[in-house]
Amino acid sequence: MTTERFDFPNASGERLSALLDRPAGEPRAYALFAHCFTCGKNVHAAKRIAEGLTQLGIAVVRFDFTGLGASEGEFANTTFSSNVTDLVAAANHMRTALRAPMILIGHSLGGAAVLAAGPEIAEARAVVTIAAPSDPAHVTGLFKDHVAAIRDKGEVEVALAGRAFRIRREFLDDAAEQRLAEKIKHLRKALLVFHSPIDDTVSIDNAGAIFAAAKHPKSFVSLAGANHLLTQKSDAAYVANVISAWAERYLDMPPQSEAANVAAPEAGTVLVHETRAGKFQQEVLVGHHRLLADEPVAVGGLDSGLGPYDLLLAGLGACTSMTVRLYAERKNLPLEKTSVRLRHARVHAADCAECETKEGMVDRIEREITFAGNLDGEQRAKLLEIADKCPVHRTLTSEINIRTIERRT
Repeated sequence: MTTERFDFPNASGERLSALLDRPAGEPRAYALFAHCFTCGKNVHAAKRIAEGLTQLGIAVVRFDFTGLGASEGEFANTTFSSNVTDLVAAANHMRTALRAPMILIGHSLGGAAVLAAGPEIAEARAVVTIAAPSDPAHVTGLFKDHVAAIRDKGEVEVALAGRAFRIRREFLDDAAEQRLAEKIKHLRKALLVFHSPIDDTVSIDNAGAIFAAAKHPKSFVSLAGANHLLTQKSDAAYVANVISAWAERYLDMPPQSEAANVAAPEAGTVLVHETRAGKFQQEVLVGHHRLLADEPVAVGGLDSGLGPYDLLLAGLGACTSMTVRLYAERKNLPLEKTSVRLRHARVHAADCAECETKEGMVDRIEREITFAGNLDGEQRAKLLEIADKCPVHRTLTSEINIRTIERRT
């Protein structure tokens, strides 16, 4: 993944600061991201969702609305309508300099903004809202104690998230005049609504109102346990994964391997190739199945997938459970469920009584198996014995011959 900085003009000629998060290879699609009220393009949710989407082959443009972050202009002069105009300006620039956005994504008030801007961006075929209000006037609740003073004085400085912002009467009037439900009704684009049931900033009732106003195709995904700002990295990664999978239904996006110019491997072959996103990220292709391998952030990776030893342990664990299941069904044993926990470590050979090697270090895999069901002691002992006979276990404990050759293209 690479991140490129650029500017583009808004309707008033002021320069707005933007970032393009570009995946390795040709992007499968371009998305435009609108951040939350008074936030910015580098807020955790925007940055992490963009990062997740680029790992899945989707390029993302995120920018600071007028008067925020590195963008020019005065925040006090902005309104919800000006945010919508900024979004349209961003899409116009993308159309000329990159490619028009096919996906519009908005977080919080940015979600309401993409709903309003959607009809004005013809190429956009999918709209995604995350914790969005169904009425832009909802945002005035963040400074409700100052609303009367704003209307009386025309402009008041308020504190939002520890920072001072000047809010004018025009902002209140503009928000009150919006008829977002009508725009949602005539959106004519696929809609995906994300919302957390425990969001205490924008209640989930707003998601219900957006969903009810929209026509099909529309989808709702609950962000159970997430807060309004999606501060947990796993929540942002989940949103990115769902957006990518959902968008494939409505957009003419090539499969991710095609976007990276990698042909699908022949049957019976596992293909692993660098994505060039981050230092270690790999894409693993097996038939039509695809997954990412990576390393943790602590060692320089993106933590976007399983590590090499995680994949090894996963193969052994899956094979163990499958083998036990086959045996239990063949013998009509009352096995309800099997779960396998595995750990890999390097230990001193001298501390391994069952190891033939007695010097240096050896690899040890600890495997804990849990059998759920009304099984007696003899049945449990037999299942443990069968676990050691799974094909992957046998491969790992037998002599393995690995031949390496260079394949030239």
